[in-house]
Amino acid sequence: MNFSKLGYTKPLYILPFDHRATFAKKMFGLPSEKELNEEQKHLIKEFKMLIYKGFKDAVEKQIPQDFAAILCDEEYGNAVLVDAQLNKFIVMLTLEKSGETEFMFAYENFEEHLEKYHPTFAKVLIRYNPADEDDLKNRQKKNLKLVSDFCYNSDYKFLLELLVIPTEDQLKEVGGSKAKYDSEMRTGLTIEVIKDLQGYGVEPDVWKLEGFETVRDYKDVVEAIKVNGRDNVNLVVLGRGAGEEKVDEWLETGTKAEWLEVGPKLEGVIGFAVGRTIFWEALEKFYKGEIGKAEVIQTVSNNFQKFYKVFAPLS
Repeated sequence: MNFSKLGYTKPLYILPFDHRATFAKKMFGLPSEKELNEEQKHLIKEFKMLIYKGFKDAVEKQIPQDFAAILCDEEYGNAVLVDAQLNKFIVMLTLEKSGETEFMFAYENFEEHLEKYHPTFAKVLIRYNPADEDDLKNRQKKNLKLVSDFCYNSDYKFLLELLVIPTEDQLKEVGGSKAKYDSEMRTGLTIEVIKDLQGYGVEPDVWKLEGFETVRDYKDVVEAIKVNGRDNVNLVVLGRGAGEEKVDEWLETGTKAEWLEVGPKLEGVIGFAVGRTIFWEALEKFYKGEIGKAEVIQTVSNNFQKFYKVFAPLS
């Protein structure tokens, strides 16, 4: 593989709303997406169109179109994807089945679905920990490599979202504290996973990763994703449904590096992917009849612009 062909270097400000099982469980209180009725499915499609309209408003008002991206699913977002392509937005199409702990394809013939929409990026979410069972890791790596190879050979970019969920034993090591796990263990484990996937031939153009606690953490991770000539491979910081203050902190840590140490901007961090933090509260109020569509659209637009302003001046 020619690593010089890999990567994406322009800023990326992503509004992800490819959630499916999340709507079933957290909005409608159902055990899984399979329990959705037709009315609820229609509502999810409506939710996604409202989010998209908020995205378009933010782009019209402030965020450069060349750097703004949507991440959406086909099942409930077909109308969004079609319109976004017509408007020449950066489109990211999610490929994984929703609500699964193991990466499985939403559609086995994922290649045909990429060809249907011609997005800029194919996206996959995986939950992967070095301590996972070998069989599980190998199944996931095999499927990831299918996507990686297809994107590389077909001129699609590949966005890989990696969640390194702590095992019970790892949590015990930090006294059961998720915060201590994040600050003391997650960076090292993330780097282990990156090296493991690279060694198998899984080569994302952009890694979508949870925010890290220190500039040193970011620098170590960036070094891992750029190793051996992967100079143009970069990362974006995901929101993980965290509160605004925490996401602000992650974005600022990833960009406001100490001037004397790494300069005004940390190389390798090209943007963010913040979803539920931007739109969830507004959609809940809309579902309860507390606000109307126009207010949802404006709230999404304002929140997306807010995170852009946190990150963009440092780009």
